[in-house]
Amino acid sequence: MPVTTKVLTPAAERALAEAARRRAEIDGKANELARQREINGRGGLEPVRYDDWEVKGIASDF
Repeated sequence: MPVTTKVLTPAAERALAEAARRRAEIDGKANELARQREINGRGGLEPVRYDDWEVKGIASDF
């Protein structure tokens, strides 16, 4: 079976590069916050990925 490669438009390449840059920023922020010590926190994972809190499957952004 021949292997075909899809050629991306310049707009698609820019969009993918922008998405990768945003993911890197979010992951960098998560790593920075993970190094900080939390005082009197709620415990569990920090809501750094999209700045939302999640408790029992319900997310809130405040």
